[in-house]
Amino acid sequence: MPDIDVVQLARLQFALTALYHFLFVPLTLGLSVLLAVMESVYVMTGRAIWKEMTKFWGTLFGINFAMGVATGITMEFQFGTNWAYYSHYVGDIFGAPLAIEGLMAFFLEASFIGLFFFGWDRLSRLGHLAVTWLVAIGSNLSALWILIANAWMQNPAGARFDPATMRMEVASFYDVLFNPVAQAKFVHTVSAGYVTGAMFVLSVGAFYLLRGRHREIAKRSITVAASFGLASALSVVVLGDESGYTAGLNQKMKIAAIEAMWQTEKPPASFTIFGFPDLKSETTRDQIRVPWALGLIATRSLDEPVEGIQQLVADAEQRIRNGLVGYKDLAQLRAQHSASVPPSMQPAIGDLGYALLLKRIRPDIENATDAQVHAAALGTVPNVPVLFWTFRFMVGFGFYFILLFATAFYLASRRTLERAWFLRLALWSLPLPWIAAELGWIVAEYGRQPWIIDGVLPTFLGASSEPVGNLWFSLVGFVLFYSTLAVVELYLMVKYVRLGPNPAAAPGAGRLAPAAGQD
Repeated sequence: MPDIDVVQLARLQFALTALYHFLFVPLTLGLSVLLAVMESVYVMTGRAIWKEMTKFWGTLFGINFAMGVATGITMEFQFGTNWAYYSHYVGDIFGAPLAIEGLMAFFLEASFIGLFFFGWDRLSRLGHLAVTWLVAIGSNLSALWILIANAWMQNPAGARFDPATMRMEVASFYDVLFNPVAQAKFVHTVSAGYVTGAMFVLSVGAFYLLRGRHREIAKRSITVAASFGLASALSVVVLGDESGYTAGLNQKMKIAAIEAMWQTEKPPASFTIFGFPDLKSETTRDQIRVPWALGLIATRSLDEPVEGIQQLVADAEQRIRNGLVGYKDLAQLRAQHSASVPPSMQPAIGDLGYALLLKRIRPDIENATDAQVHAAALGTVPNVPVLFWTFRFMVGFGFYFILLFATAFYLASRRTLERAWFLRLALWSLPLPWIAAELGWIVAEYGRQPWIIDGVLPTFLGASSEPVGNLWFSLVGFVLFYSTLAVVELYLMVKYVRLGPNPAAAPGAGRLAPAAGQD
């Protein structure tokens, strides 16, 4: 078993690189579709201002895309360096979506993005529009295949364990591809990316109107962002409900931890809007609750219970004991050089991952005591306060985005966008979608601990055995490299936003007065 310090450092390194990489992904998703929408308007109307808009936002998209590529490559290398056993154990399954993403989606997106920038005078209007839509489609396909791989870690469908090779193998690629968790995660994550892109356009447009610059482009950009952002923000909330339902089916402990639900309630369970989880007493103090809401979200019924943490720990303890039987059965199969698991042994070997949780406590898990089994079962509970508050801030941001985009949509429809209070609010809201997206990934990934593959492989067993010094060296290197990229990204974005859509144009007539009225 790898030293625990190695595991912690490997987790920290991957978490930092993943969270940093995801600063660029949602903006790529959102801007790619907004570019296609803007250019579609240009092709339909023939008005040059829409072409200028597409070129301007396309420049910012290109900067962001380049940074996303640079930060994403390092993540894939970590699977082979820091998580070697994980890659060996599930490489046949996990590697397939990643390979398809590179061949189908990334190459499509990367190839056509060159035509987007250099094809304006070489392609027809319809030809260039097709290129822009292909860039958007490639961006979304890339997200789809990545999320299929990630969803399999959350819900390992379509796979079976081979005792001969001691690895997980594909049993049904159809089940891997159409994993319900993958479908829910894809639409939810992509919608969050659309919100990020819309907020970026809305905030930069508000900046221009506050400065009295590029007013016509800014107003049109805000109008597009308002309608697109409102639809996307509503989709995030609705599709987030679907993610909650799939988690309620496949990751009951995650739902219980998010809700700080210590005991199973009589159905339908209530949703806790506010409260203070207390780990020592295993209670949640000062709760404000909505009757029935959690039961409807997590089970879509009025009579199915949402199991609490204490009940789920008891279930995990039983599965650990059953997995210990599977551990012995597996030793017997390997002694017989059997290549298949008999039906009579499948239930016990199916719980083998739970028995492996004991490896963190003692190497000879077949000799584990009752106290050690109970301790391993308690280890299936993620950090409740972190998940409880992270989820609620994320949801709060989601409803704020609906309100902000609805306000923008109303003002745009009334042609009264140049309201100083609204423009300042839109500008100050710029970082919020990124914060919400990062919180969402914390809920998704931190909430499935202690599993790297839910119910199959504990996280601490997936790490490589390598010197701690190597991880510290690479971690410091990544921090320095990514910090440099952050400075470059920020410098380029600010530079081109300040230059605006047409650097040669006059800056316009000063700042917007606080009492500005209709356009």
